[in-house]
Amino acid sequence: MSRVNLLPSEIKKGQETRRRFILFVLGGIALILLVIGVWFIQSMRLSSVQSDIDAQEQKNASLQQEINGLQKYEQLQTEAQQEQQLLDTAYAGEVSFSGMLLDVSKVIPSDTYLTNFSASLEPPAAESSSTSSTTTTTTFVGTMSFSGETLHFASLSTWLNRLESVQGWANPWTSNVTADPSVAGAYKFDTSVDLTQDALTQRGAAGAEASGG
Repeated sequence: MSRVNLLPSEIKKGQETRRRFILFVLGGIALILLVIGVWFIQSMRLSSVQSDIDAQEQKNASLQQEINGLQKYEQLQTEAQQEQQLLDTAYAGEVSFSGMLLDVSKVIPSDTYLTNFSASLEPPAAESSSTSSTTTTTTFVGTMSFSGETLHFASLSTWLNRLESVQGWANPWTSNVTADPSVAGAYKFDTSVDLTQDALTQRGAAGAEASGG
C-alpha cells in the first residue's frame, strides 16, 4: 500500500527551513561553548603561570632580603681583613727579646759574664752563599752585640760555638779580645751575632711574609 503526502509543499519547506535553523542555532551554541571552554582553559593556565610568577617574585624578594642581611657580614669580614693586615704590618719583623735573653743564659759558659748587651733590628737583607752544587740564601733581620769577660780563653771559643747553635743566630764573631790586667788569665771581649729570619716570632714571620719581607 503506497503512502500519499497530503501536506502542502509550502508547509514541508517551512519545516525543513525550521530544522536547518535549529541545527544552525545548535551549531552556533556549540561553537560558542567551545570558545568559552578554550577561553576558560587558557585563563586557568594563565592564572597558574601568574601564580608561579608571583611565587618566584616572593622567593626572589626573600632571597634579596637575606643577601642584604649578609652584606653587613661581608663588610665586617673586609674590615677584619684590613685590621689583620695592619696588625701583620705592625708585628712584621718582631723578635722576642725575652727569648733572646733566655737563650743567652743557656749558652753562656759558667766562667763568663756579660757587661753589656744590645740588639738592633733592621729591614730583612739577604746574603747568598754558593757551593759547586747548591746556592743558599740567608735572610738577616738584625744583630746582637755582647761585651763581657771570661776567666779562661778557651771559654771564648765555647761561647762562639754555642752562639751559632741557637736557631736563628748566625755568623758569631769577636771583634776585640784583650787581656784583663787586673785578673790573671781573664780576657775582655766584644762579640756579635747576626739574627736570621728564624729568630722572628711566629707573628713577626707572618707579618714579614705578608709585607713581602
